Amino acid sequence: MQTVARLINTFVPKHYQLSITLDRINRTFDGTVTINGASVVGAKNIVLHSKDLAISSVTFDGKQADFMLNNNDQALTITHSDMTDGTHIVTIGFSGEITDGMHGLYPCYYEHDGVKKELLATQFESHHAREVFPCIDEPEAKATFDVTITTEQNVVVLGNMPIKNQRHEDGMLVTQFETTPRMSSYLLAWVVGELQKKSTKTASGVEVNIYATPAQTPESLDFALDIATRGIEFFDAYFDVPYPLPKSDHVALPDFSSGAMENWGLITYREIALLNDPKTGSLQTRQQAALTITHELSHQWFGNLVTMKWWNDLWLNESFANMMEYVCVDALEPQWHIWLDQVTYEVVQALRRDSLDGVQAIRTEVNHPDEISTIFDPSIVYAKGGRLLRMLQSYIGDAVLQTGLKTYFKKFAYQNTDANDLWECLSEASGQDIGLLMNSWISQSGYPVLNVSQDGDLVHLSQEQFFIGPHEPSEKIWPIPLGASEQNFPRLMTEKELTLTRSSELPLVMNHESTAHFITHYTPSLLAELVRALPTLSDTDRLKLLNEQVLLAQASRLSSAELIPLLWQYKNESVEAVWDIMLVALNELKKFVETDEILENKLRAFAANLAEEQFQRLGWDPKKGETEADTKLRSIVVGLMLYSERADILEKARNIYDSTTLEAIDPNLRVIIIGSVVRYAKDQSIINHLLKAHQMTSSSELKEDIASAITSTRDPESIDRLLGLLKDATIVRPQDFMRWFVWLLRNRHARNETWRWGRDNWSWMEETFGGDKSYDSFPRYVAMCLITAKQLEEYKQFFDPLKKQVALKRNIELGMLELSSKIAHIARDQAAVRNALLEL
Repeated sequence: MQTVARLINTFVPKHYQLSITLDRINRTFDGTVTINGASVVGAKNIVLHSKDLAISSVTFDGKQADFMLNNNDQALTITHSDMTDGTHIVTIGFSGEITDGMHGLYPCYYEHDGVKKELLATQFESHHAREVFPCIDEPEAKATFDVTITTEQNVVVLGNMPIKNQRHEDGMLVTQFETTPRMSSYLLAWVVGELQKKSTKTASGVEVNIYATPAQTPESLDFALDIATRGIEFFDAYFDVPYPLPKSDHVALPDFSSGAMENWGLITYREIALLNDPKTGSLQTRQQAALTITHELSHQWFGNLVTMKWWNDLWLNESFANMMEYVCVDALEPQWHIWLDQVTYEVVQALRRDSLDGVQAIRTEVNHPDEISTIFDPSIVYAKGGRLLRMLQSYIGDAVLQTGLKTYFKKFAYQNTDANDLWECLSEASGQDIGLLMNSWISQSGYPVLNVSQDGDLVHLSQEQFFIGPHEPSEKIWPIPLGASEQNFPRLMTEKELTLTRSSELPLVMNHESTAHFITHYTPSLLAELVRALPTLSDTDRLKLLNEQVLLAQASRLSSAELIPLLWQYKNESVEAVWDIMLVALNELKKFVETDEILENKLRAFAANLAEEQFQRLGWDPKKGETEADTKLRSIVVGLMLYSERADILEKARNIYDSTTLEAIDPNLRVIIIGSVVRYAKDQSIINHLLKAHQMTSSSELKEDIASAITSTRDPESIDRLLGLLKDATIVRPQDFMRWFVWLLRNRHARNETWRWGRDNWSWMEETFGGDKSYDSFPRYVAMCLITAKQLEEYKQFFDPLKKQVALKRNIELGMLELSSKIAHIARDQAAVRNALLEL
């Protein structure tokens, strides 16, 4: 693999003066950038990043300079006979095109009162600033920025900093912003267009603004304004470092590839990730918006104030933000019990992904720009990383963690760091060698399974790397915080094997509250002891135990058939978070019954029997004063009752759908009710109505509910119709394409046709999404959805030639491993699952 040179090693920028003119009508921009910086000793030229830009002029210290563009290396090389070590000023005239790729500078489309309109926005992470102006586009190349943007008139112009002055000139609007703090190029941003806003100030005087297009209801901005304001106040106190900027703008963009982006002082979001209409928004979406907002706010410290030196330490940004979003939301909304959501969502996906041989470590070397996108693995650098930091928080205590972080931010403000800088601050605060504890977790892929057996009073513990699917032998060991219910067990196990004495008669629980990144494999007798004691275990320990059995079944350490009687032991469960994992276990069983109607009906009936008690308690309608957990649980149990295909349940769903508007359906049940109606529709009229509603509504949540529902259709004609719409950006926005595509792949009635469509249209998908950091997700999601040996061969045949693409290679190889493992698992356990279901 070619290693791209780090440009910071030859020229260090100090300050950018950037003036840019945007021509939205002609889809072009042009501008001038003046860079004050210093050439490093021995440098014979100045090399800047520049991609797809036309360069019209270059001066070096006021004198015309020679330059050369190398598009393959995305480089602009500047030479001059007066080049010396030390400080220089480079001025470059440039121009470029505004394209629809959702990176660099791009348009966002929306409709308001029947009129088609658009915003212009930027997305520079991870290395897309170079598509808009020449710069050193590396996180370590921090500099200050003076930005002036010339636009059409009668628009709102937002930047990282407050507006310094704004004037009209030659029929254009010229907006000059205040100078930014020292920051990385990927955090620079601006948004231009027609926007509404709601504003307030924090206790310390920071102005907080929520922006959205006029197509959105004003009320949908209120929730975000409250969370963002209280979130800044929380982090001010928690980090003991005031929010570094005078303002905090949060902008909902109609077109946005990721969930959100932490641009300093100008955070951008998908509309669904920021806005929440109190009339039509679900509790789940509201909670997710709160997590996203606080995630991005924590980045204003983790990532923006203190930034990783290079992308191999991306986890210093994302893993911490992943943990801190839960810390913050738990403080702001304690009644949500949000840490339970962390265990049922982040932990589940981290354990599943990290069990594959060949998955990346959290800290991963990055040698080429095309590799950067591959490290944004949500299950690893976000979910696993956040889990490991939660493990550290639990091990040393939150107060000690806070003390270390306060030192870290004060010591390294406006600088770049690596992991050891953070470990030193935490070691000083805790009096422990944090690097010794954490480095093996950060640098090694995978995690251990702790095998637990008992002989008399002696408990034997042994650790080994846990794998699902084919794998090479592993001798890895980890320092494991045991979290044991036995008080005399050590806090940390550093050995491969350990024998201890059990003195308590209480059930033996390892990893209490699931704060450490390992799973436990109990012997059958110890497992039976825990199952008998289920009602006495904590909510987290109950759900952890069930999830561990699912993973152990996938790894062939027990039969999947054992999940059926185990699930029955949870039939009296009333906690929504535990039901989340019960749903994981039920979904795991579905893959065994897809092709057998008798078995599938048995599983449907089993699911209904499990859900019946909670369904009778909760019913279809919210009850006055019910907990938010019960509101979320209702959607699970109603969904399972619909899955059972009981005639009275299906009829009730259809009656709700027929008797009111889509907007008036309980938002917490809306998607499962619409989906039920779609699946059993007799003709195209339902699809016609829903597609029209999808086009008419400005609610991103309703759009998503409709898309999720209609892609569950069983009708071949409707499936063909939906596949035909995937390339129609007026219906399926590019930002939403992945969701539509994956939902259709998950639908077993549409899977073959969708997989064929994906192969036939790969060149279009590559052209449309190839520059996006989610591009590498395609082979991953395909592997997660396919299920047969024939599809595995098709997967190999199709993706093998694409492994030459750096951005795809790892996910293709992991996809092959995951899919082959799934197929072998089905073949191995299908007979046992069949017998267990037939005996019900």
